[in-house]
Amino acid sequence: MHLIELYKSVQGESSFAGVPCIFVRLAGCNLRCAWCDSEYTFTGGKPFTTDEIVAQIEALQPCPLIEFTGGEPMLQQKELLPLMQRLLDANYTLMMETSGERPLADVPKAVHKIVDVKCPGAGSAANSFHMANLDALTPHDEVKFVLSNRADYEFARDFIRTHALETTCGSILLSPAFSKAPSELRTTDNATLDPRFVVEWMLADGLPARLSLQIHKYIWEPRKKGV
Repeated sequence: MHLIELYKSVQGESSFAGVPCIFVRLAGCNLRCAWCDSEYTFTGGKPFTTDEIVAQIEALQPCPLIEFTGGEPMLQQKELLPLMQRLLDANYTLMMETSGERPLADVPKAVHKIVDVKCPGAGSAANSFHMANLDALTPHDEVKFVLSNRADYEFARDFIRTHALETTCGSILLSPAFSKAPSELRTTDNATLDPRFVVEWMLADGLPARLSLQIHKYIWEPRKKGV
């Protein structure tokens, strides 16, 4: 597997926000979201065997929560899926952040999937979601929408309602996009869409969703990596 970085921090997003977590960031992505904050993962990385990755995880214990992220982890699914099952068998709790562009039916059901449905503001990556993945969602999975503007919010709102997402997954996340060139200030001024607007729209529409801020960008300087 090609690995960008592996480190321990706290989970910055999702319903696990604030929980200590080991991040396994894999190399490679086939999408180019306009607001992407992980462009350094598109190429490169170093090859590791699954045994070497497990050894790195074990060296960071105690920490039972592990997230696979990227890039797009499912580009390496041939090695990733058996590694996930191995870690589940060792009683780790697993998360995976994915665009949902790749089929997810073969991902072990115990993995908490954070599936990012791309809104129009994602640019060329918009409309890349593999719709059959709706059938692969479980009650502990989460669906995320990154919002750049009101049009993105309306897309997310309509998608949520059309597919009754609250009945098929555990949580629906609305995440304001973050500037690709943020200041050093740890404030919402670096968000390209004011979180206050998202909350006001959610409340006005009675949307069954949760505001999701990337809290690691408020704990540390926003451009800092490996946290």
